[in-house]
Amino acid sequence: MRHKVAGYKLGRNTAHRRSLLRNLVTSVIVEERIETTVPKAKAAKPIVEKMITLGKRGDLAARRLAAGYLMTDEAVVKLFDTIGPRFGDRNGGYTRIIRTQWNKGDGADRAFLELLGSEKILDEKREKRSEARAKKAAEAKKAMEEAEAQAQAEKESAPAEGGDEKKE
Repeated sequence: MRHKVAGYKLGRNTAHRRSLLRNLVTSVIVEERIETTVPKAKAAKPIVEKMITLGKRGDLAARRLAAGYLMTDEAVVKLFDTIGPRFGDRNGGYTRIIRTQWNKGDGADRAFLELLGSEKILDEKREKRSEARAKKAAEAKKAMEEAEAQAQAEKESAPAEGGDEKKE
């Protein structure tokens, strides 16, 4: 019986589990949305919430605690400069788990772990990405048309010269 046993082992030893959770939490803070398995999302969610609470505090001690847990300086800066102030008026419940599908190979439940309010930010990123793709496609199409026009011009000029030689 598992009475009063808290947390998830996730089929890993202690060091591997701690490293996995640190990486997940860092990724959630940097990307604002990650896809993982449901147990990993459930294990990482309270840690992400605690990190955001540290980000809301914003003092030096909180910054050092967060820097000790998060894997990159980029994540620490983003936590204290953007995410902490964004949730300044909210008392907890900064993340959500959205179940999505199953892994084809092992049947594991998949889920998104995301920060609340990240939908707008992710939509902006998608729009920028689609605009960049459209611009790149337009440039490629223009380059293709120019190449075809140049090839057509060369083709038209080449038979005229070659035709004169054959007639002689």
